Amino acid sequence: MTVLITRPAPDGPALAQQLNAAGISAIAQPLLHIQPGHELTSLPSLLDDLKPNDFVIVVSAHAADLAHNYLLSVGASWPKNVHYIAVGHKTAATMKSHTGQTIHAPQTRCDSEGLLDLPVLTDIRGKRGVILRGNGGREVIYQHLLQRGAKVRYCETYRREWLPLDGQLLCQQWQQAGMDALVVTSGEQLAFLTQLVPDSAKAWFLQCQLFVPSQRIADQATRLGYRLISNVGSAANGPLFTTLSKKGTMGKSDD
Repeated sequence: MTVLITRPAPDGPALAQQLNAAGISAIAQPLLHIQPGHELTSLPSLLDDLKPNDFVIVVSAHAADLAHNYLLSVGASWPKNVHYIAVGHKTAATMKSHTGQTIHAPQTRCDSEGLLDLPVLTDIRGKRGVILRGNGGREVIYQHLLQRGAKVRYCETYRREWLPLDGQLLCQQWQQAGMDALVVTSGEQLAFLTQLVPDSAKAWFLQCQLFVPSQRIADQATRLGYRLISNVGSAANGPLFTTLSKKGTMGKSDD
């Protein structure tokens, strides 16, 4: 198995290096850069407006890290009397290290739907919430929280800058390298990558084994035409490495 890792640095290259060291051929090709978001300056005031038992939702480790770094740079801190909620395990661990607080996160379905099922979000009428996210995304969370009677604000703490990549050339290189599996950790990256692939390489590309972190992205991949999709259940490098290590010794699977 030769696996393409598309997640941004530093996680993507780190996972590829770990796989290569374990004897599994891996290619690191990030699709984007992560930059500070345009709304970071509003974060301290948004947090100050929160009352006890209000909530902060964090959609990724990037959102957590850049928010935390900005708060440190301006001498601000995370409030201690609100609920912190993370979409996935990695984001929860990152927020735990930054805040020292209990972090609520889905245990199995680590996506928007899993987050919305958390008990902490069942009775939120009249409460305030802040969603820390990138430039776009997570509208499902926002709309459902509004329907439950919460007052919710977005804060763009990071933004994605897509790299100017040559899909034709990259696909030629990947085919020559024998690439037959790929890791994509967000829906936006999956859509961008699929558009990047030229029509002449689509049939080959859509038959590669695709590893994704959630059922939401697995469903998106099915709609885009991917045939072999594995839901790892996490975007963290640890579970991804464990899953890919097993697949590397067993060969392709169609689970």
